[in-house]
Amino acid sequence: MTNISSTTDLSSVERERYARHLLLPELGLVGQKRLKAATVAVVGAGGLGCPALQYLAAAGVGTIHIIDDDTVDRSNLQRQILYRDSDVGQPKAEVAAAVLRAQNPLLHIEAHRVRLVAANAAALLRGADVMVNGADNFPTRYLVSDASVLLGIPHVHGAIHRFEGEVSVFLPSGPCYRCLHPNPPALGTVPSCSEAGVLGVLPGLVGAIQATETLKLLLGIGLPLVGRLLLLDALTLRFRELRLPRNPACVACGNTPSLPELTDNTAVQCATKYTTGVTTMREMTPTELKVKLDRGDDFLLIDVREPNEFELCRIPGARLIPLNTVPQHMGDLDQDAEIVLQCRSGRRSADALLFLQANGFTNLWNLKGGILAWADDIDPTMAKY
Repeated sequence: MTNISSTTDLSSVERERYARHLLLPELGLVGQKRLKAATVAVVGAGGLGCPALQYLAAAGVGTIHIIDDDTVDRSNLQRQILYRDSDVGQPKAEVAAAVLRAQNPLLHIEAHRVRLVAANAAALLRGADVMVNGADNFPTRYLVSDASVLLGIPHVHGAIHRFEGEVSVFLPSGPCYRCLHPNPPALGTVPSCSEAGVLGVLPGLVGAIQATETLKLLLGIGLPLVGRLLLLDALTLRFRELRLPRNPACVACGNTPSLPELTDNTAVQCATKYTTGVTTMREMTPTELKVKLDRGDDFLLIDVREPNEFELCRIPGARLIPLNTVPQHMGDLDQDAEIVLQCRSGRRSADALLFLQANGFTNLWNLKGGILAWADDIDPTMAKY
């Protein structure tokens, strides 16, 4: 799978550290040298990235690049096991790198505190022997897949949702992620972990499998999940495997590919799935909303979160219409009425606003920052859900 030189010798300290690897006939001294000479780029240091990074570092992968522009949030700590409460507010890439260096000081760990986009993807990923994708959004998943094909680097895909996970290995020759999902979903139709929730242990299971597949690729052993999609249901603890063939019509890895270069077009496709021609969005701050509520203004406040989120906390006077039910409720709403839309962070409500605006609604506002901002600015006693 990968052509990694294994000429670099191991020190006595390395031989002691990796002694249990050296006992494996399938790995041994030659295999451990290959791991030492290998470079892996991990995109996302969140739920999936944390366990994958820990196991890759413990295994002795010589160079690891961590790519993540986010900071540690207290809600991450339920599943992102590299971080501690004292790390809240700190850059994930830098905290993760420091933890891994302490875990295995023999490695070269690089932290890249940036978001992976088309403009920097080639520079960040080129030279890696394998890419591990732990991103939680579709635009980045498509970008990593396209980079895999165009740069000729295998990539290990993982994704989680509530109690379910999936893993596959995509080679530059295909099948690729676009064979699995030819068209990106509209923003808001597939909620992220911060919106839908996730069982804390689930990313540990999926991330560990991603690390396993990465080591197999680096070592050239076993049967990687190429052309196969592994599905995990944590509630029943059942695994299923689906065949995933290369799509001859795939724009990236098909017989006549039409993907000349890396672009961020997928993000645009997601955002405009239901919003063609919509270019403006008005935002209202929590303070401005509080003034309207106190004055008793005539307007409708719509919360587009899920019912379980609504039960945990809500802004007084809000009406619950979950995002995926907005199309069915359009007929119940006055197109000319003033409507303020809100969610947890402002992302889902922005999607709802753009959808309604594209369907004739004229007086719409998005609550900037959502419930999180309301709790910070107006009601600090409110739990942030």
